[in-house]
Amino acid sequence: MNATRKLLASASLVLALLAPGVRAQVLEQVKSADSRIAVAGTKEKWIGEPVAPKGAPNVVVILLDDVGFAAASTFGGVVPTPAMDKLAGEGLRYNNFHVTALCSPTRAALLTGRNDHRVGFGTVSESASPHPGYDGVLRDDAATFAKVLQDNGYSTAAFGKWHNTPYFEINPTGPFKRWPTGRGFDYFYGFMAGAMDHFNPALYRNTVPVAQPRSVAEGYNLTADLADDAIAWIGTHNALATDKPYMLYFATGATHEPHQPPRDWIEKYRGRFDKGWDVLRAESFARQKKLGFIPANAKLTPRPAELPAWDNLSPDQKRVYARQMEVFAAFLAYTDAQIDRLVSAVRAAPGGDNTIILYVVSDNGASAEGGPEGRDIAGLNSFAASDTERARRVDELGMPNHAAQYSAGWAWATSSPFKWTKQVGSHLGGTTSPLIVSWPAGIREHGGLRTQFTHVNDIASTLYDVIGIKVPETVDGVLQLPMDGVSFAYSFTQPKAPSRHNIQIFEQMGNRAIYKDGWWAGAMHSVPWNYQRSEDFSKDRWELYNLNVDYSQNNDLAAKEPVRLREMQALFDREARANNVFPLNNSFGKNGFGGEQPRLLDGRKSFTFQPGFQRMPASQAPDFSRSHRIAADIVVGDQPPEGVILADGGNQGGFLLYVRDGHVVYENIFRGGAHRQTLVASTSLPTGKVEVAYDYVANPAKKGSGTGRLSLNGTVVAEAEIPYFEPPTFTSEYDMFTIGRNGEAAISPSMQGTAAFSGDLREVRVTLN
Repeated sequence: MNATRKLLASASLVLALLAPGVRAQVLEQVKSADSRIAVAGTKEKWIGEPVAPKGAPNVVVILLDDVGFAAASTFGGVVPTPAMDKLAGEGLRYNNFHVTALCSPTRAALLTGRNDHRVGFGTVSESASPHPGYDGVLRDDAATFAKVLQDNGYSTAAFGKWHNTPYFEINPTGPFKRWPTGRGFDYFYGFMAGAMDHFNPALYRNTVPVAQPRSVAEGYNLTADLADDAIAWIGTHNALATDKPYMLYFATGATHEPHQPPRDWIEKYRGRFDKGWDVLRAESFARQKKLGFIPANAKLTPRPAELPAWDNLSPDQKRVYARQMEVFAAFLAYTDAQIDRLVSAVRAAPGGDNTIILYVVSDNGASAEGGPEGRDIAGLNSFAASDTERARRVDELGMPNHAAQYSAGWAWATSSPFKWTKQVGSHLGGTTSPLIVSWPAGIREHGGLRTQFTHVNDIASTLYDVIGIKVPETVDGVLQLPMDGVSFAYSFTQPKAPSRHNIQIFEQMGNRAIYKDGWWAGAMHSVPWNYQRSEDFSKDRWELYNLNVDYSQNNDLAAKEPVRLREMQALFDREARANNVFPLNNSFGKNGFGGEQPRLLDGRKSFTFQPGFQRMPASQAPDFSRSHRIAADIVVGDQPPEGVILADGGNQGGFLLYVRDGHVVYENIFRGGAHRQTLVASTSLPTGKVEVAYDYVANPAKKGSGTGRLSLNGTVVAEAEIPYFEPPTFTSEYDMFTIGRNGEAAISPSMQGTAAFSGDLREVRVTLN
């Protein structure tokens, strides 16, 4: 200590002898030096983490997929949902809550608190186009509420479906800034596509592909796995970060197609829907009124002319369609049971009562995308099967190898009392979802009903309001867009208060509408199952409704009130321009589903893949639709290898190159197995270094056909015409491109499981001609 004092005294003497100007410069340099070089005995602080407002609640946001307004028994539907009943009974129900009419747009509006088009999500990620309102690029100037809560002391996690990353950025090399962990979530476990195989999903943990924890034979199902992981994350958080609140976003892939509940759940519903969709809809409507969930004066809107009456169907059709609904009902009931496990864990954990749960029952209306017939024994674009054949194989529905989807008739029935379904942003059936808000520490009323007009973009503002967070003007130095959503926290204690969300625009697939103070004007462009849509929007007919007295859009006032209709159309035009809605885009136009998007590998013709290559979506793989060559270098020892060399696709179709019983095999599965073709090498693999090659020469006169040729070390060992060839595209969202192993959903019955290549695989080269 004496030595230190002598040193300081000497330094002071030296400073005193310096000229005033020099002394000032020395003192300034000392002042600006690294603050960690301090005099002994002083205390330093580590860089501080943000601290949440005192008493801030935990937050859980739950979002289901493609559930009709009248599907769940909680709201008058036919599918028992006891977990939903319990949550609604301890909180509030909202019967005038709105979403967009599609998956990605609703999620973008929910996460950012802004209108979907304004943040680039006027359509789903797969059909993005190079226009500001439709490019599918989540903007830096529209931070998610996860990011804002993260910056305010919250732990954040997302589970399930993430449908808001451009497809050309879903690959092993990124960039990852628009993945969940780049948009405010500390942790992510789920999938990156719009739909997913629930038995064999392509999962990611944060940004890394991971395998499912157990097999289908061991009882695996995706929604249960997501719930398991979310419950484990809560436990870990509460063990290690007890002083921090958390925000958990749980977005299932259910009940989007493919409908894939466990088999034993399906059997619970056998015979429950034999009366058909017309009867089911009428019964649901009566229950909705009995529960008081819809107004007593609400009218049941009629069945669209595009859908058949149940009584006009043949016996085979009735059997098939009834089974479709049995599978869907099991899927929703099973999902409800998994949500119950999650909510029970939330409530039982420390701070359970001070956890606000916002349960958005659906991201859009029920899906009619299966069309009047639905999808059953084959894939998304399969060859038509006879009604007799479909009825004979009806019990296969819900199995791993089928992209099950119910008839549009069921989607309409489970949308009571509204018109239309998913995709149809012009009508309430596409844009209305029940909402449950439960917060024992903050909402005292149990089972209350709220009728204020609210929108999914209101949730972020509501969270900031109840937590006590100011909407940030900048995030990470980026000036933020103003919020479009309005907090509805006032409704927690003011059941009769007037709505504060007064104007809202809707548009998906060219189906469009405008809402203002209880009035609604909309124009429908196309039915959901029509994928050959006109680009001419001028002929669409506008309708006008007074929702203040006409809850279900039953009475069109367009002819009676032309002046008001013109005013509403002008308002739509103004809001559309302000929100990047123009140019209108039907999303399935001249370029097709995903046809306008760039691909990661655009512009390249040659690729070299090494063993250990991480899987990536088949939609981003090399363009195998053109003439191409696949060449693999392997080393064969005394024991012939087995397994996959290259695979592109999934259990609905694709192709793969593999070795079985010492022979190289190329297998092509077209449209859900409607056509299957194999080329088997005429000779077995020789020992030593071998180049295995497959050449495909496309037929210029007939798209989707060509000639295939297998060779070993340059010698042709198999050749055949390939009459049907269609590599996976954006329509096969859960298909994968892999090297040295299968994707999660095996393409061929001959190569099940991972089917990892057992031999010495040096590299695989792909050349496009």
